[in-house]
Amino acid sequence: MDSNSSWEWPHLDLLNYSGTYKYLYLEGNVSYVDLYLHQPWVAALFITSYLLIFLLCMVGNGGVCFIVLWSRHMRTVTNLFILNLAVSDLLVGLFCMPTTLLDNIIAGWPFGSLVCKMSGMVQGISVSASVFTLVAIAVDRFRCIVHPFKPKLTVPAAVATIAAIWVLAVAIMCPSAALLRVRQEKRFRLLLGAGNATRPVFWCREEWPQPAMRKVYTTVLFANIYLAPLSLIVLMYARIGVSLCHGAVPGAGKRGRERRRGAWKRKRKAIQMLVLVTLLFALSWLPLWTLMLLSDYASLSDVQLQLINIYIYPLAHWLAFSNSSVNPIIYGFCNESFRRGFQAALRLQLCARPAASQPAPGNAALPAGPCPPPRTDKGGSGVNKQQDLLMEELKGNGME
Repeated sequence: MDSNSSWEWPHLDLLNYSGTYKYLYLEGNVSYVDLYLHQPWVAALFITSYLLIFLLCMVGNGGVCFIVLWSRHMRTVTNLFILNLAVSDLLVGLFCMPTTLLDNIIAGWPFGSLVCKMSGMVQGISVSASVFTLVAIAVDRFRCIVHPFKPKLTVPAAVATIAAIWVLAVAIMCPSAALLRVRQEKRFRLLLGAGNATRPVFWCREEWPQPAMRKVYTTVLFANIYLAPLSLIVLMYARIGVSLCHGAVPGAGKRGRERRRGAWKRKRKAIQMLVLVTLLFALSWLPLWTLMLLSDYASLSDVQLQLINIYIYPLAHWLAFSNSSVNPIIYGFCNESFRRGFQAALRLQLCARPAASQPAPGNAALPAGPCPPPRTDKGGSGVNKQQDLLMEELKGNGME
């Protein structure tokens, strides 16, 4: 790399950055760069890693959507939020993972201006909606577990909340979409390798009137899409953990001790689940946001930028996107009602043909995710009833 050359590094958009190119040689005022950013084995490693989380994201979130939409019994308030999370994570998988992988293995933006705007807009909206839905799920669990006697959120209110999530996600990403442009880089040309053929280099990036405005927008995104949601999730789950620890379990004697031990085991599993959810969200997105803030606020050298953009950004993107692949496992398949829904769906598929020829009452598929009957405790106190409701809520939210 020519130490006297002045590289105009493009701004790191939220999830769409093509990285720094391999510098091959300089001819006059034009620098020729390779089309591929990595050696074949490195590119194969990136492709395999992204393909893995893409398949997990599609299968897991698609399964969650199928179960909720397949059975009316599954269309509860909590499951509607989980459905919205699965939809937003599906969009992350469809629009973020392939384009980001392509940007991280080849040089330049291979698509047109419309795809540049639409891709950046959909990527930002889907990520924002996914994060906001995680907050909504935390608040819903807080209301159900910490305040079980207060009126629960209704389905129309949940639908309105989901609509507000998407409106907010669109609003916060509008400035980025409005400023995304495809521009030709005059000082670079791509070397295609076939008879020394070359073609121009195009960028898809935000064009801000002033660099300070870009820094402010990045800070606003960091505060609204990572810092504030993480703080709310930590507060809600911490309060749930305190409520679990202070919950009273009635009973005396040997039977009472057994009930207390069983309740404590359930509480410990629930607290571990809450800690796991918080850590996964915090750790999966922290590296990418750290790099984004460094790119705007730190004065990095060309060598540092080249190392970060070519090798560290793809790993940070992969880690952030992996959260969308883990979400259906945490919020869906660890949920008891979702497990029953899968069992009912599989039972329906396996027994459909035999039932058509020889119907048998015992082979009928059970409704997916039925609500457990309310417990009755005529002699118990209000604290005892609250404890029963709390334990039932933990089971329904996949925390047992």
